[in-house]
Amino acid sequence: MIHQNWESKSSIKKVKCIHTDASKYIVNRVLTVGKEYEVKNETEEFYFVVDNTGKVGGFYKDYFQSI
Repeated sequence: MIHQNWESKSSIKKVKCIHTDASKYIVNRVLTVGKEYEVKNETEEFYFVVDNTGKVGGFYKDYFQSI
């Protein structure tokens, strides 16, 4: 249940959103192009970041660029 502590956990790194052009999901409501986000956890395919709603969400890595 590691995911329950992600909001209070220190960030791993920061990433910058480079696009919100999703083919399957609507991400432009929770991500803003050009904005930097704090990464709370990372897998091979996803970043778990604090999005615009203030909650931790999982997004594909191709939406972001490492800073």
